[in-house]
Amino acid sequence: MQLTFNTSVSVKPLDYNLIYCSVDNITEVSAWIEKVIGAKVLSPSKAWAEVGNRVYYHNGTQQFCFAGIGSWEDISLERIRKKTMRALNSGNEHKHKTMLVHCPGIEDSARGSELIGAITETLILGNYQYLSLKTHSSKPNSLQAATVVVRKASLKQAAVEAQKIAEATCIARDLVNEPVITLSAEELGNKAKQLGKQYKFSVEVWNKAKIEKNKFGGLLAVNYGSILPPTFSILEWKPAGAKNQKPIVLVGKGVVYDTGGLSLKPTPNSMDSMKSDMAGAAAVIGAFCAIAELQLPIHVIGLIPATDNRPGEQAYTPGDVIHMHDGSTVEVLNTDAEGRMILADALAYAKKLKPELVIDLATLTGAAVVAVGNIGIAMMSTADAKVNQQLQSAGHVVHERMVEFPLWEEYDDLLKSDIADQKNIGGPGAGSITAAKFLQKFTDYPWIHLDIAGPAFLPQQDSYRSKNGTGVGVRLLVAFLKGYGR
Repeated sequence: MQLTFNTSVSVKPLDYNLIYCSVDNITEVSAWIEKVIGAKVLSPSKAWAEVGNRVYYHNGTQQFCFAGIGSWEDISLERIRKKTMRALNSGNEHKHKTMLVHCPGIEDSARGSELIGAITETLILGNYQYLSLKTHSSKPNSLQAATVVVRKASLKQAAVEAQKIAEATCIARDLVNEPVITLSAEELGNKAKQLGKQYKFSVEVWNKAKIEKNKFGGLLAVNYGSILPPTFSILEWKPAGAKNQKPIVLVGKGVVYDTGGLSLKPTPNSMDSMKSDMAGAAAVIGAFCAIAELQLPIHVIGLIPATDNRPGEQAYTPGDVIHMHDGSTVEVLNTDAEGRMILADALAYAKKLKPELVIDLATLTGAAVVAVGNIGIAMMSTADAKVNQQLQSAGHVVHERMVEFPLWEEYDDLLKSDIADQKNIGGPGAGSITAAKFLQKFTDYPWIHLDIAGPAFLPQQDSYRSKNGTGVGVRLLVAFLKGYGR
């Protein structure tokens, strides 16, 4: 959707008009309606009862949707997103092409910037469609342009920032939705390079020879069963005057397709959505697009190990012992626990960067889905409480919420191996925790692990969260980094 921002006092209606009605602005809304429509549709004394949650009027050429919100001070960000989404759906159902979003009184609210940001991002996220592979049956949404009324410079800035972050989230969605037949590990690296050039962040992509030279044993092992080579991408945003002395490192799992390898996925339909197993990588790439576009004054490095996981002739096998990048050994007891193998090499490599903080994002375990469903993110951390709280707060703002699981020492026992330093699985219980405990062995810095297996790819649309790839993690990371260190 193409967005423009109207800062003038005079607001003229478009094809479809969404007007938010609060208990504080109903007189202003009524006066505007009377002027525009030519009749006193709502009276200030009766307006709230008549408006309720949503009331529609049509004057013959234009449609008006009045959305009741109670008060700008009291309404939650998620509720305003969902109200915007319902109005957006109505506009598309009625085949409108242009939309005006008018929020009288929002400029007087102490929460005006975050509220207008929530409305703006919903227009982008809620109107998202993945149609690039459609040919004859493509049905694009009718709404293609919207004008948002913003009467204060600070609100316009917040709206523009929200637009950029939402657009970056849609980049991540596109990456997750693209099938492996066109998005191999090499092509994922190429896409990162193209986006780096467009958004002005640097990207280096290692080929298989360089990965072998650097002894990324976990990444190479997972790739053994594939006829296509792995890649390791290093993204960097380092602006002049960055406020952090040591970099923040973002690591994204880039398994572009996961069959499970020789431990072939056994459950019905379990492979249908496995193109989404690189959603962590997509989140990191999308976050970098937003970080660079917003010119955030923070030094950030991204690491993306990428491959597909296939049961080819040379595939790694249960019982193999793999020599990892840090020199440690891992006994493989399940080749479908491949994400932790490639992430481990990236986390070990991150030690050389002397990071201030490392955050990894991965569609890592079905256990995380069992624990929190597709609503939440499983989080495990060795960072200090202040950093954890900052990330949790960012999650509540963007409604990508996290549940923190423990990393108790007792879980280490579940990973003990008779013949290697550790096993790559820990048994039937606490699967998301033992996966994180495995990864923890490759870190020596403050680290946060985010298992996004649940919300990364949805079977059905959930309001502004699209069916299939959601781009989860982009808005969370950017919100966190915008406030980092405050």
